[in-house]
Amino acid sequence: MTEKEKMLAGKAYVSFGEELLEERQAAKELLFDFNNLRPSELEAREEILRKLFGRVGRDFFIEPPFRCDYGYNITVGDSFYCNYNCVILDCCPVEIGDNVLFGPNVSLFAAGHPLHYAPRIAGLEYGAPIRIGNNVWLGGGVIVNGGVSIGDNTVVASGSVVTKDIPANVLAAGNPCRVLRPITEEDRPYYFKRLKIEEQEG
Repeated sequence: MTEKEKMLAGKAYVSFGEELLEERQAAKELLFDFNNLRPSELEAREEILRKLFGRVGRDFFIEPPFRCDYGYNITVGDSFYCNYNCVILDCCPVEIGDNVLFGPNVSLFAAGHPLHYAPRIAGLEYGAPIRIGNNVWLGGGVIVNGGVSIGDNTVVASGSVVTKDIPANVLAAGNPCRVLRPITEEDRPYYFKRLKIEEQEG
């Protein structure tokens, strides 16, 4: 197997071979253009991301600056909003569902390195997929580690470090991140703590 084939298969691989290095460089060239366009050049930014990512849905918006490794392992659903300073290390699939919100400084780390120093020194690394479900909100500064899935409709509070799967329909927080409580229909009338949406509209 080539190093790229090993990477995509989730096996240990060496990332500094010619093929993978060239692909990362190509992604960096596109990201340089994306991150340096004028704010008014929305269509050009969208075109770059459609070229960079494996798949992108409708009505997505990513605030620059944005960083990733390859881009082609990232798939994004409809109505995705990503705030400033997002980093996605995508040496394997990173799947983002529909109606997802990322706060500023969100990081998805699908890349990893061996625990023991000897294989790290030898240059080995690995990837573990990340899946973000539909209708998820990741607050500012959230870190999601490789191999993690976050279920539909879940909110992860700012500053959390997600090291294990988080189920659907919950509020989760902390380092390491853990479930605090379910999100239920009783939460629907409120936009922040006990402030009602009707009060805002009225």
